[in-house]
Amino acid sequence: MATPLTLSSVFSSIFPIRRRDLNRRLVTSCSGGGKPTILVSEKLGQAGIDLLKKFANVDCSYDLSLEELCTKISLCDALIVRSGTKVGRDVFEASRGRLKVVGRAGVGIDNVDLAAATEYGCLVVNAPTANTVAAAEHGIALLVSMARNVAQADASIKAGKWLRSKYVGVSLVGKTLAVLGFGKVGSEVARRARGLGMHVITHDPYAPADRARAIGVELVSFEVAISTADFISLHLPLTAATEKMLNDETFARMKKGVRIVNVARGGVIDEDALLRALDSGIVAQAALDVFTVEPPVQDNKLVLHESVTATPHLGASTMEAQEGVAIEIAEAVVGALQGELAATAVNAPMVPPEVLRELKPYVVLAEKLGRLAVQLVTGGSGVNAVKVTYASSRAPDDLDTRLLRAMVIKGLIEPISSVFINLVNSDYVAKQRGVKISEERMVLDGSPENPIEYISVRIANVESRFASALSESGEIKVEGRVKQGVPSLTKVGLFGVDVSLEGSVILCTQVDQPGMIGRVGSILGDENVNVSFMSVGRIAPGKQAVMAIGVDEQPSKETLKKIGDISAIEEFVFLKL
Repeated sequence: MATPLTLSSVFSSIFPIRRRDLNRRLVTSCSGGGKPTILVSEKLGQAGIDLLKKFANVDCSYDLSLEELCTKISLCDALIVRSGTKVGRDVFEASRGRLKVVGRAGVGIDNVDLAAATEYGCLVVNAPTANTVAAAEHGIALLVSMARNVAQADASIKAGKWLRSKYVGVSLVGKTLAVLGFGKVGSEVARRARGLGMHVITHDPYAPADRARAIGVELVSFEVAISTADFISLHLPLTAATEKMLNDETFARMKKGVRIVNVARGGVIDEDALLRALDSGIVAQAALDVFTVEPPVQDNKLVLHESVTATPHLGASTMEAQEGVAIEIAEAVVGALQGELAATAVNAPMVPPEVLRELKPYVVLAEKLGRLAVQLVTGGSGVNAVKVTYASSRAPDDLDTRLLRAMVIKGLIEPISSVFINLVNSDYVAKQRGVKISEERMVLDGSPENPIEYISVRIANVESRFASALSESGEIKVEGRVKQGVPSLTKVGLFGVDVSLEGSVILCTQVDQPGMIGRVGSILGDENVNVSFMSVGRIAPGKQAVMAIGVDEQPSKETLKKIGDISAIEEFVFLKL
């Protein structure tokens, strides 16, 4: 049985649960009207420090122990960290409510407890843009030095050897580079690679095709990218969807002799699988700036491999990038202390509890519909047009859909992104990724007691992994309702279904005939996969039907294959929630 939803659980995911208005608190100085105090616990560029000092008292105290940090934090209004300072619940508790802003000078916020920050009404901001060029340049540096064996040849000549024939490299001109992840860094790498005469392709489900074409890059599917590339450059966030994306199975589908560059996140590559691929010759060389565990152990076989060029996470390490990050985070922190809410905020301001209490199940429904819809997309065209429809008996002024819109965006983008999406940054993130969100309200007759009758999410101009999910107009369409407080999937394409959105969902298109529910249920039961709900929607008896199955566990590939082998099943897809 699924864990029941509570108001606090929904709040803690994206909204602070302080009892006072955040903006009012941000502009209140805890020193009786004097300057706020900002603690900088790791080295920050001088330009950022100078900016902070114009507005606040700045305490630069480095290498603090946890005890020292907790002692100091009760006297501070803001804290700026890099990746070395852990800002956990104990820090927020020690601040006694005074800490209003935590600024992370960089992109990742793994070292900040977002749930605790949200609970204590503390805004968290980061600096995601200033190191873009530095990371792209380092990616190109690794690409070129790997192709020409620069690091190995340098080590050899310093050891007194002269091995010209051993270190013959490969040319980049005319070679195909696959850029996996076409965000800020990925697109900058693509621009520079084009200047080196390379043919550049990219895979990113959210990259608009016109943006790729504008710089001469072809948007392709993941399969095409990995199977045709001579070089692969990774620019992906580390999420559940991208963890160990390059593994034994994907390496086996690559062109023999492929070369790989990673300046993104270490966990995107299965390092043991990469070592096997290098030893077998599938991967000719690898250039790595990031690792699953940093720093890697001294006898790490991958780092010591003669075909690997390794650097100690230097992607953002240029003087210019460090200064840029310092200025970006200083401006964000100062703005927050002045009551502004920056686009780089990674948690959200206070929302009235009565609003969230009423919309709570619809908030969950909106996110899950977004997650379902995007998993049905295939092909290389990218998601760029999404339409959300709210059907309600309430007047437009009585229905605030900002939360719902934000949660649809969260469901669409967050599973394959390092961005934390909330009410503050949802529209900004969607715009940055070229995703246009339009909303439609259908006014229904009836009692306005329930805020919403149903929500539908449609994605236009894409191919679908599940043909039956297409509407009459060719859009991917999923629709859901809240039934007795539980979010439910009620329509897929043209087919009506009824399945609780708990756990995960299997969708099957089948010929409508007796015994199908029993056959599929038996396969799942034999594999010890618990079925929570099962529903069949059909157009007419004996014709095509869609079966929706809610499961608590993820079935194995073998189990799904058995379902797909049933002759009456025309197509099926497994969708994670």
